[in-house]
Amino acid sequence: MPYFAKVYPTGLASKFIVDEVISADQDFINSGAVGSPANWIQTSYNTYGNVHYAPSPPAEPGTPDGGTPFRANYAGIGYVYDTSYTIDGVVGVFYAPQPYPSWILNTSTFLWEAPVPYPSEGGPYVWDEATLSWVLAPTA
Repeated sequence: MPYFAKVYPTGLASKFIVDEVISADQDFINSGAVGSPANWIQTSYNTYGNVHYAPSPPAEPGTPDGGTPFRANYAGIGYVYDTSYTIDGVVGVFYAPQPYPSWILNTSTFLWEAPVPYPSEGGPYVWDEATLSWVLAPTA
């Protein structure tokens, strides 16, 4: 069964915020039972980082299956639905809210990236916006 995200406008013509995500048939959405069908945008549970993944199980978790990704990411509450992007003829993508002001949206994956790569050794690390760097996570 497909998933749909209910979106509401932000005041910017191309950006909307996800308010709710449900699993429903297209006919149910079209019936108006949950509000205007224009406010419901289909999303794919199997898409993350603009890659389509096989359902788990039977596949191992995180296994790309070569399928066509749909709207870059599965929608989540608080996510942005941005109609200024079109991928494979489908208008609009979903992406998470910006975690820090310095992070940049990668418009290939539609995932946020720190201006400095995560360290490959040591850790764990957390992002420190004041110094624009990764710092060792505090221990309990």
